[in-house]
Amino acid sequence: MRIVLCTAFLGLAAASLSPASAAADDCGDSAALVQQAYPKAQKSADGASFTLEPHTSIAQTLWDGDAPFGVVCKIWPAHDDLLLVAVPLIDSSQSSDDGHFGDVELLVVDRKTRQVRQRLLQPGLMTDDAVGIREIDFDTGRYRLAPDVSAFGLRIDMANHSQPNPYSETDLRLYALDGGALRLVLDGIIVAGFGGEGDTNCAGSFQSNRVSLAMSPARHHGYHDITVFERLDTDNPSVDKNGECQSHPGRSMKRTYRLRYDGRRYQFPAGLKALEPE
Repeated sequence: MRIVLCTAFLGLAAASLSPASAAADDCGDSAALVQQAYPKAQKSADGASFTLEPHTSIAQTLWDGDAPFGVVCKIWPAHDDLLLVAVPLIDSSQSSDDGHFGDVELLVVDRKTRQVRQRLLQPGLMTDDAVGIREIDFDTGRYRLAPDVSAFGLRIDMANHSQPNPYSETDLRLYALDGGALRLVLDGIIVAGFGGEGDTNCAGSFQSNRVSLAMSPARHHGYHDITVFERLDTDNPSVDKNGECQSHPGRSMKRTYRLRYDGRRYQFPAGLKALEPE
């Protein structure tokens, strides 16, 4: 019963945060897209993946439950002539069922010609272990950093498999297309989190947080500030005298932060920093 309770609690924490999912058909011919971006890639015998020498694997199939490291695509509404593509690059020589080692490369692709306009390699972002990557997705909210500069987000969902000590988080990174270059401007802020400790039946202590972002009129170094609204919730479920598991939520706490661009990145509190790849 505790598991149902905690699942509902986590769902409440993340409900307002999930961006529209990357449409599966936005990739079109994913094999042709990969081949165009990586001309030296060799297709596997079963056609399900590509290999870059010596041990880098690219899954051709789209990201889903059966292919957790597939290519993800999404049309960018701010520039609807462009396609955003995330290509997980997995080191097959070091990866196993216990964890993965890999990078992700972000591509900005011309939708008409399918040519790659910009690309940015993000080392280590596909590396996981006990807290595993469950999904990646693009966030194409209205991140207008300057009159002529837009940004998009990459969200990474991570979770463990522990019932007594559940943990999950969703991380957001923002990338700006500025002056023809693609740059990381916000590096790994937690926008949804859940964790705690329980007896796997009912009793326990759990915490969640959810974060939303809004652009501010104020500017620093040419980019608008970002206002961050955080809500923190707690729950201490226990079994009542009738043997039923009852939720005992605490009082919600709300915090507001102002993120300022320092000429290179937006800075934010250390408590909101995403897990770092080891």
